[in-house]
Amino acid sequence: MESQLSGGILPGMSQVDIPRVAQLTDKLWTGGALPYRSDSARKVIDSYRKVGINAILDTRAGCSDAEFVQEHAPEIDYFSAGVIDGGQRLPESWFAVTTDWVRERLLEGSGVLIHCSEGLNRGPSAAFAVLLTLGWDPTDALELIRDKLPRATVSYAEQAVEWHQRLSLIRFNIWRNNDRLSRVRSIRDF
Repeated sequence: MESQLSGGILPGMSQVDIPRVAQLTDKLWTGGALPYRSDSARKVIDSYRKVGINAILDTRAGCSDAEFVQEHAPEIDYFSAGVIDGGQRLPESWFAVTTDWVRERLLEGSGVLIHCSEGLNRGPSAAFAVLLTLGWDPTDALELIRDKLPRATVSYAEQAVEWHQRLSLIRFNIWRNNDRLSRVRSIRDF
């Protein structure tokens, strides 16, 4: 399943230039929000369609393009998981909700854009967390984001790594406990 989702950097990746948006894998983009001018925003949405973006995760708090996208591109699935970008610790639930939503869309075959206001921190940080859940090495994921969006700060990367490590440990412990139980049952049945 991971190989279906991980989406490497492929030669056939889109060459459409979308302002303040960078393609990270064949199905994953990150960057900034739609322009404020509606004529410019409609052009950007047309670019989304051309490259196959049909799901948007908006990480801004207090802002949303949901109504605009619904009006001009109802086929695009839009989810708002806004947080304030103030350098605070983000709740682990934010990483869980955002990565689960994106992974579900990727499994459906959707192209997903994860964005914040300017494409510098929240959006790239959420994209970084998604890459971790897809099996990317943290350093490789950060280098990819910084290569594609040189201005990106990805300031919540350390928190994403901590969250992912805890999640991995929880999953491992569940597996280990289930494995022990199944071994005990096998021995009893023997």
